Amino acid sequence: MKKVLHLDENHPLLEEGLAQMGFQNDRDYTGSREEVMDKISGYHGIIIRSRIPIDREFLEKAVNLEFIGRVGAGLENIDTQAARKQDVFLAAAPEGNRNAVGEHTLGMLLALMNKMHTADAEVRQGTWRREANRGVELDGKTVGIIGYGNMGKAFARKLRGFDVQTICYDIVGGVGNDDARQVGIMEFRQHADVVSLHVPETPDTVGMVNAAFLNAFHNPIWLLNTARGKCVQTGDLVDALKSGKVLGAGLDVLEYEKSSFESLFGKGEMPEAMRQLIAAPNVLFSPHVAGWTVESKEKLAATVVAKIRAHYNGR
Repeated sequence: MKKVLHLDENHPLLEEGLAQMGFQNDRDYTGSREEVMDKISGYHGIIIRSRIPIDREFLEKAVNLEFIGRVGAGLENIDTQAARKQDVFLAAAPEGNRNAVGEHTLGMLLALMNKMHTADAEVRQGTWRREANRGVELDGKTVGIIGYGNMGKAFARKLRGFDVQTICYDIVGGVGNDDARQVGIMEFRQHADVVSLHVPETPDTVGMVNAAFLNAFHNPIWLLNTARGKCVQTGDLVDALKSGKVLGAGLDVLEYEKSSFESLFGKGEMPEAMRQLIAAPNVLFSPHVAGWTVESKEKLAATVVAKIRAHYNGR
């Protein structure tokens, strides 16, 4: 019997689906990378989220590996070139949490523009400031989406009920649809009032939101990042927030995100730019949960199982 090693806890549907396909499911949610590498040669499949990077060294040990199931959208924690060279099938699941990301992005934007996070904190402290918490309406704005794949399209779909212009920019041509008109970067910078990032983490996107990027926009913008934290240079964002070039930011991910985010709050651990970002009243945070809903947990598992099943049925 072929065996699958689960390195992170996921929806039971995943193990059930693989068992129906004839696989033996084993779990190791706490073992170190070295401990996992010592036994990985005995497995034909791996199911992961983000706990252990699957690099070339790891794959060289996985001599019998046939597939990697990534319960999430991105593959940045996998050496995809080495995996494909080794004929390992990769099954990611952006379809599984795209709706969750679309809803979360819209929620962050509306909360940010209407100062809901600061108003809530003030009311809880006994402060009743109506004029200071006057919001801004989304209607009439131009919403710009960078990266028009599964996540970008899901966000655009959620904007249908608003009186907005929705445009998108992507390095791949011909991806626009009825929900967003694809434009060149010059037109994007000229018209966008809201900029929402939905790009993968690649050498081209790491650090892409910097001072030059932000200063190139004709209008002051609202910035949303539910993609990857390393796409935004925190120091440059802080400067843009101070200057008014960025009116506010909704951040589900952070440049300084670590396996233990709490360590940043230890003595001397937090970078000054991050400290200033946290202090900014026009920034709304969430802990990398845009795609993290009750429904998406099941959809992600179902999507990975379906792709693995289709892979074996097509062989």
